[in-house]
Amino acid sequence: MNTRFRHIPRTRRSMAGVSLVELMVGITLGLLVLAGLASVFANSSRSRTDIERASRQIENGRYALEVLGDDIRMAGFYGEFNPDVLAHYTPTTPATDVCSTDPVVWTNYLRSPFYGYDNGASVPTCLPGNLKPNTDVMVIRRVAGCEANAGGCPAPVTGLGYFQASKCGGATQLGSPSITDAYRLGQYGTGGTTFDRQIKDCATTSGVRRYMVHVYFIATDNGQGQSIPTLTRLELNPNTPNGFDIVPLVEGIEQLNIEYGIDYNLDGQPDAYSADPSNFSNASCSASVDCTPSKNWENVTAVRLNLLARNIDTTPNYTDAKTYTLGLDASGNPITYTPGDSYQRHAYSSVVRVENVSQRRDLP
Repeated sequence: MNTRFRHIPRTRRSMAGVSLVELMVGITLGLLVLAGLASVFANSSRSRTDIERASRQIENGRYALEVLGDDIRMAGFYGEFNPDVLAHYTPTTPATDVCSTDPVVWTNYLRSPFYGYDNGASVPTCLPGNLKPNTDVMVIRRVAGCEANAGGCPAPVTGLGYFQASKCGGATQLGSPSITDAYRLGQYGTGGTTFDRQIKDCATTSGVRRYMVHVYFIATDNGQGQSIPTLTRLELNPNTPNGFDIVPLVEGIEQLNIEYGIDYNLDGQPDAYSADPSNFSNASCSASVDCTPSKNWENVTAVRLNLLARNIDTTPNYTDAKTYTLGLDASGNPITYTPGDSYQRHAYSSVVRVENVSQRRDLP
């Protein structure tokens, strides 16, 4: 049987579309939803950016402390040689020869692994012109932790400074009345130094360790043309025209204040802290307690680091009105710093023991 579909005529009402009012209401609701989603996304993105900035700033501050701390702990390390048996050296005040590439000057400073310039005053000529004003400069001397060609250390390089300690107890070395026979310090392959000290068998030549002079300071730029305060280090390299390589280390470090712990009674523990041992004296100083600048530097057994790290980028709608305290100045007064700009910051402080000086004085 044929079945026919019945045609149902459409009314005018059933054929009508969405009215203009309904369309406008729908668009408005959609825009409100999109605005809410955009606000959530913007806030999430801003929070993520702030977290990244804070994390980077915290990591930079901690890394700066780690770099400085590792070098401080190694200061005064000369392999198997004890520099305390050497004669005292009295540099000028302030010292002008700490950046020398002359091995004779290196030898003079073997007993003094540290030297500093409080607030960057009267720094030597090896410091570049981008030194940030009113920040401390610290000089550290030591040798490499491994001998050349051993333990992953590179082979000796002609012209660089190297130190060789004798381990032979023969009459011409450790048994010699002249303490200079117990070590060799000079430029490798040039300068006339013969690295001929021997190991315990008094027949095999002892290994050499690279001699290092590190000068830490705050630069006003990161070495790439950007005006970002940066913890920077000069590294001794007599093969370069200026005698030192400039190595940017950590961006965002804008303040550095250093206090040196001085051990007067030679027990390995600091008895007083000073931001400027070259011009420091207290009631402990007497005829029996030598507080001359050279002795003060020789007696540094701890270092207190105070640094301020800031974000690399500014934070919108933020003003840093905090006042940061960064240790004490040479007169014993608190050092304060109030930035007043849009960078977020964090202050760090750490006390680091100078292992190679203090442990030689520790009593059993």
